[in-house]
Amino acid sequence: MLSILLLTSFLTGAALDKPSTAEADKLEARHLKNIRQVTTGFGRAGEGYFSPDGKSIIFQASQEAQGDYQIYTQSLTPGAKPKLVSTGKGKCTCSYFHPDGMSILFASTHLAADKTAEAKKGPAYSRSERYRWDFDPVMDIFKADLDGKHLVRLTDTPGYDAEGSYSSDGKEIIFTSFRDGNAEIYIMDADGKNPRRITNAKGYDGGPFFSPDGKKIIYRSDRKENDLLQIFINTPDGKNERALTSNDAVNWGPYFWKDSRHIVYSTSLHGHQNYEVYWMDTETGKQERITYREGFDGLPVFSADGTKMLWTSKGRAADGTSQLFIADFEIEPAKTAQK
Repeated sequence: MLSILLLTSFLTGAALDKPSTAEADKLEARHLKNIRQVTTGFGRAGEGYFSPDGKSIIFQASQEAQGDYQIYTQSLTPGAKPKLVSTGKGKCTCSYFHPDGMSILFASTHLAADKTAEAKKGPAYSRSERYRWDFDPVMDIFKADLDGKHLVRLTDTPGYDAEGSYSSDGKEIIFTSFRDGNAEIYIMDADGKNPRRITNAKGYDGGPFFSPDGKKIIYRSDRKENDLLQIFINTPDGKNERALTSNDAVNWGPYFWKDSRHIVYSTSLHGHQNYEVYWMDTETGKQERITYREGFDGLPVFSADGTKMLWTSKGRAADGTSQLFIADFEIEPAKTAQK
């Protein structure tokens, strides 16, 4: 029943694949108010997350269009400049603020930066040559102060360790690892100790996040190993996994809203060059399309109070680069709670 509901919803949205810019703006205005660009001056920037107080963001960016990512923070006050908080070496990804707002988390290859080019090439997720990311075998997860100082390595196992984020109480980190030979979801204590495996299935499982109430986790998976991704919800013990999407598209970047019931995620159902953001009630399966602009709109996240949405967009920036955008988010969950 759930898959039928999802398919019906997607087909309804498919009729609006290519609205004009004016039409798209009108459709987006139902839920996104005061859309504005946050990052500028980078060759590409994206995957941003709010600080706990909602006053700043952390994100990955490159000065060059095809350069390796480093990690930056930036205040959301007008005119604020980005600050480099990673080492500037190697490549970085998947940054996140600690819930107490006093430290940051990110994945990096900087310890092996001089050897990365010589290292055996690891596996990669690839839908096309233009859409892929490498699971670098020397990528590990690190904790640091807000300014990037006092860097502490939290993972030290062979294979890719990244895609980490904190539980809302800051006691645990959920992440993706190849340590057992397959990309699986793990949870470890915030100091890197006591890692335990949550998923046990073939195919890539990644991009995990805890729900704000700590009772659920959400992630993307390539279970059919067909270069498509579906969204799964589970409990932290891994015993209650359930697929939320089942279609012929790449569905990824799921993130919980403040009520731990609704999520946003992006999908390629409208075209691989036109990812769009959707809102879903994880209990009923009912959903609604949020973005309508041409180009890529993905990796959506919310501020802790649920009033703002931050996402990566390619097609909105005047120079055509991938940049971060923010908007005031307005929605009535009660209207999406019914089948």
